[in-house]
Amino acid sequence: MPKELLLQVTPEIAANENLLKEYLSKQIKVSVKDIQHISILKRSIDARQKAIKINLKVNIYLQGENFVEQKMQLPEYKDVSNSQEVIVIGAGPAGLFAALQLIELGLKPILIERGKDVRGRRRDLKAINVDHIVNEDSNYCFGEGGAGTYSDGKLYTRSKKRGDIDRILKLLVAFGATPDILVEAHPHIGTNKLPQIIQDIREKIIEMGGKVLFETRVMDILVKNNEVQGVVTQNGDTIVADKIILATGHSARDIFELLDRKKIFIEAKPFALGVRAEHPQSLIDQIQYSCDYRGEHLPPAPYSIVKQVNGRGMYSFCMCPGGVIAPCATSPGEVVTNGWSPSKRDQATANSGIVIELKLEDFKPFEKFGALAGMEFQKSIEQKAWHLAGETQKVPAQRMIDFTQNKVSSNIPKTSYVPGTTSVEMGQVFPDFLSQILREGFSEFGKSMKGYLTNEAILHAPESRTSSPVRIPRDEITLEHLQIKGLYPCGEGAGYAGGIISAAIDGEKCALKIGERLLQ
Repeated sequence: MPKELLLQVTPEIAANENLLKEYLSKQIKVSVKDIQHISILKRSIDARQKAIKINLKVNIYLQGENFVEQKMQLPEYKDVSNSQEVIVIGAGPAGLFAALQLIELGLKPILIERGKDVRGRRRDLKAINVDHIVNEDSNYCFGEGGAGTYSDGKLYTRSKKRGDIDRILKLLVAFGATPDILVEAHPHIGTNKLPQIIQDIREKIIEMGGKVLFETRVMDILVKNNEVQGVVTQNGDTIVADKIILATGHSARDIFELLDRKKIFIEAKPFALGVRAEHPQSLIDQIQYSCDYRGEHLPPAPYSIVKQVNGRGMYSFCMCPGGVIAPCATSPGEVVTNGWSPSKRDQATANSGIVIELKLEDFKPFEKFGALAGMEFQKSIEQKAWHLAGETQKVPAQRMIDFTQNKVSSNIPKTSYVPGTTSVEMGQVFPDFLSQILREGFSEFGKSMKGYLTNEAILHAPESRTSSPVRIPRDEITLEHLQIKGLYPCGEGAGYAGGIISAAIDGEKCALKIGERLLQ
């Protein structure tokens, strides 16, 4: 039997297998030659003290003990070519993993995606970055793989359902992700590696008899006697099914409007909104690692910070070490920011959303829009930012200290945001109460992270797509819509997830509930 150990070592030892063997041989009092293999089960960084340590959980196999390298295997997927069909709207993580789960159950997914396949999206991403042209169906939010594909690929979730999380991670490894995601405390695939994994998932869905329809926008959901009958696409085609998983993501405003128009019950949901702050990565390393240079054995430092300011939570969101800021508008006439990191996290800058918790009462000026009040509040800020920055995909920007002092920055250095920036007093972008909280909050952040409050940091506005501004209510047991039978609101867009892993878990849950109904 292997010996399991918890240990804390220097970054140099953690990064070098020979040094780690020497260290462990002394810990368990055996010769280095007697150690056959070390399996690292979990890895995290402890940067609380000046001397940074790496926490490891390892299995040590001695000579003569049976060690077999495990390769992640895909489940036994069934050929579902002639099986009962289930419509899945949206090919983000919720939709893709719902489709895989349906196939595992012996049901045939008809996966409908308004955007292009993962490779085809690239041309439209270039258009928004370089030519400031927004394709409403193909952008950083819409298209195969959803928002996560080209906006980072973080796999961390606060969900406590550990078994579900491990299942999703293992599936991703089986589809080509690095096994490191099973080990790291905050796993990350990277925007450069996710597209191939997403493509392989799609090819498996098709291979097993599922259908995938790209560049197909759902224009109507057919309902009769409060039960779904199917959908109508923009081409006028009708696709019939009495079970629909609605996994359209947090930016599918046309779907929210469709449901509202059809009087299918939805409700406004609080979300968070703010700016995206960019620092030099070297500065964040100095703050977090308490050193002038992090060295070759430590990764670019992340940070996480939360404050209560005037009764509101203000916190870092989707922090991207060694990453860049991306344009994430989904319609002309608006600007939106997000961040991502490549797998190596080797860019010179670090960025994070810095956002404030909103309350339903904040949407009161838009109450005439009913359940869409939060969405209209969100749109108004994105449209105002677009206007203030020059009515292109440039975004309003300001140096951080200048913002806290209500002072327009005399110049904005080039940032990682490719479409460019316009120097704007950020208080013009947001309602006064939000601007005031942000100003006070950055001052508080500076007290907790010495050096964080600096004019080297550039704020970009807005960071507004943190989560859905709408919840589509569903039964806690069946996961069906409270009013419409056969409709399964799912993932981030419905208000039940917040990232790749939690969305994938929710997609699987909805598919399992459909399986219970159809296969009992």
